Amino acid sequence: MASIPTTKQSANKFESTIGGITVNGQAHSLSAWFVLALRLMFGYAFLSAGLSKVLEGAWTAQGYLAFGAAANGNPLAGMYAWMADTTWFLAFIDIAVPFGQIAIGLGLIVGLLVRLAAFFGAFMMTMFYFGNWAVEHGFVNSDMAYVLVFLAIAAFGAGRIIGLDRYVETYEFADGQTLLEKYPRLDYILG
Repeated sequence: MASIPTTKQSANKFESTIGGITVNGQAHSLSAWFVLALRLMFGYAFLSAGLSKVLEGAWTAQGYLAFGAAANGNPLAGMYAWMADTTWFLAFIDIAVPFGQIAIGLGLIVGLLVRLAAFFGAFMMTMFYFGNWAVEHGFVNSDMAYVLVFLAIAAFGAGRIIGLDRYVETYEFADGQTLLEKYPRLDYILG
């Protein structure tokens, strides 16, 4: 006989105030599964994107930077042209993008340093947003949606949902303090 999934009846409450404006809400208990699904899906997408670049062997960002991002009329076109024409920076990008995607993907999949991974994922997608500039249908596109998903993954502490961050945060030192009690700023990169 199959078991019936159960949910807690109480909702998860959250509230935030920025600039004097307070918003609050209640998430259904099933929300944790959707946050986990987003974390795993984006982890897989980034891991596979990075691995395909590394396994390709001769991948370089130069064509994308010079002929796509620097030539599509985006407000950062000059910066992308500089990146494409600056040998040392292009060499850095050619390593940082694929291995960054792999690190972000692995971090999200295993749930370790999720907020840090999500921050860099959002940063990378912001760079892709400007690099893939296409506003003929408005300023909102899939790259912008990905930025917001990464920020949501970070905000919801998705690494605590069947992830290693949950265990790392609760590591207890000999004095009885947990890692986050002893080093509260780690909450910005764990979770």
